[in-house]
Amino acid sequence: MTVGAWRDDRIGSALRGANPAVMRRLEAGFAVIGDVQFLPGYSVLLTDDPAVQRLSELPRSGRLAFLDSMDRLGEAVERACRRVGSGFRRVNLEILGNADGFLHAHVWPRYDWEPAELVRLPVWLYPREMWGEERYALGARHEPMREAIGEELDRLGG
Repeated sequence: MTVGAWRDDRIGSALRGANPAVMRRLEAGFAVIGDVQFLPGYSVLLTDDPAVQRLSELPRSGRLAFLDSMDRLGEAVERACRRVGSGFRRVNLEILGNADGFLHAHVWPRYDWEPAELVRLPVWLYPREMWGEERYALGARHEPMREAIGEELDRLGG
C-alpha cells in the first residue's frame, strides 16, 4: 500500500494494522485521530466492519457496543483536551454518514477561543478552506494530543 493509500481503505488498513491514524482498538471499532486538526483533538470512531453503513444495520448488542465506544472516545477526548489544550469547552458527538459509506462517529472538541460567529454552529459550517490548509493537516505536531487521547482511553479501560 502506498503512502497515504490507507485513506482509501481506512477500516481495512486498520484491521491490517496499517492505518497510522489509529490510536486504540475499542470494543466496537477503532479510535482514530482526525485528518484535520483545526479543533485540536478531533477524533473519529470507525466501525470494524466495512460492510456496515448505518448504526441500524447492527444487532442491538452491536449498536450498544458502538455507542459505548463512541462515549468512551468522547470522554477520552474531553479529558485529553482539558489536560493538553487550552480553552476547552465541550465535545460534540455526531454520527452522520453522508460522505463516507461506512459507520463512523465524529468527536469534535469545542473551544472558548473559536470565532464568535462559529462557536455555536456545527463544525461543518467552518470555512471550506480550513479543511484543506496544511497547517491544520494531521502531523507530528499533533502527537502530544494524540498520545494524551490514547492515555485517557487506556485509563477509561473497557
